[in-house]
Amino acid sequence: MRIITLFIFSFVTWCLLVWPYNGASGTLDMQIIIFGVLASALVTWLFHEILITHPHKWYDIKRYFWILCYLPVFAFYCIKANIDVVYRVLHPKMPIRPGIVKVKTTLKSDSALTALANSITLTPGTLTVDITENGYLYIHWINVESEDVERASEIIVKKFEALLRRIFE
Repeated sequence: MRIITLFIFSFVTWCLLVWPYNGASGTLDMQIIIFGVLASALVTWLFHEILITHPHKWYDIKRYFWILCYLPVFAFYCIKANIDVVYRVLHPKMPIRPGIVKVKTTLKSDSALTALANSITLTPGTLTVDITENGYLYIHWINVESEDVERASEIIVKKFEALLRRIFE
């Protein structure tokens, strides 16, 4: 089950990245399909024991709905953070207060923690530095608004946490 799930996930990702369908002629590029099958088989063979630990979760259709809900939320906060960073860089006094803050998350699975850390890192102005085993993340923040763990967690983590829980846990 784990092998099939990883192969399907790898191949679908491959197809989305290279898009083997030629819209002008209405045909599939078989070279891209064949190479995608081979690349997906290689990824599956190399990483089937470490990448997918609970394959049954990938067959729950509700998770894909929550992924679709998560994407616009992430895009909104990413755009908002981009505007904030541009403001801080272009402002004559450059109002920044960089520092590392400790935040708490209630997410437990490795996949959820990884997605949360990546979401925080991909949002401009923040960078995940470390994740501890007891649910704390250390975040480098371009403008530290609060050093309190609860308040910093509310500002940085809470906007992503609920949807990521529905997707990964």
